[in-house]
Amino acid sequence: MEKGILYGVGVGPGDPELMTLKAVKTALGADVIAVPHKEPKKCTAFNIALGAAPELAEKPILPVDMPMTKDQEKLERAYASGAAALTAQLDMGKTVCFLTLGDPTVYSTYLYLHKAVAAAGYRAVIVPGVPSFCAAAAELGISLCENGQQLHIIPGTYTPTEALHLPGVKVMMKNNLPETLSALRERNGSAAMVENCGMENQRVYPTLEQIPEDAGYFSLLIVKD
Repeated sequence: MEKGILYGVGVGPGDPELMTLKAVKTALGADVIAVPHKEPKKCTAFNIALGAAPELAEKPILPVDMPMTKDQEKLERAYASGAAALTAQLDMGKTVCFLTLGDPTVYSTYLYLHKAVAAAGYRAVIVPGVPSFCAAAAELGISLCENGQQLHIIPGTYTPTEALHLPGVKVMMKNNLPETLSALRERNGSAAMVENCGMENQRVYPTLEQIPEDAGYFSLLIVKD
């Protein structure tokens, strides 16, 4: 039996209308929809995809639990278990579409599964999605970078005081917001933020003074020199 193909599909940051035509087509053509949550109905990526293509609710759903933890042993076990669940479907000749927020290549846990499945000899394909920082800049009506400006994408685990010394524009994702805001104020810096970009509860904060310290996990800061 010919083995199936794994597609890692980016659904964009939140607005179903930002899910690309290719992403929708790939998901609709798949035999199985895999989601990064043990409860599919609570999966943000799945709900975004449903908003773009409600027919996906009729397809078989494969929950792949991706725990929110920094415990490396737990993560390794989750990646191994997830990869095994995916390859089991591929061994049956199934085409599997794994839905992930934003773009699969930007701080996505999907990439750990992608690499494991590809290393095991299966075909794995990435379908890009609109990155959250591009959508956030559009909501703010600003550029991310111009002319010779550098652009730095900073993960939440990065120490904000170190990141703020980088030249050019800093995009700070899922960061320690109180610490980052404090560091910015000490430097008399400027920043804008979008919380829950593209989602129903989206909030836009054009200036540093407007940004609340208790904003949610899906908050993205854009810091300019």
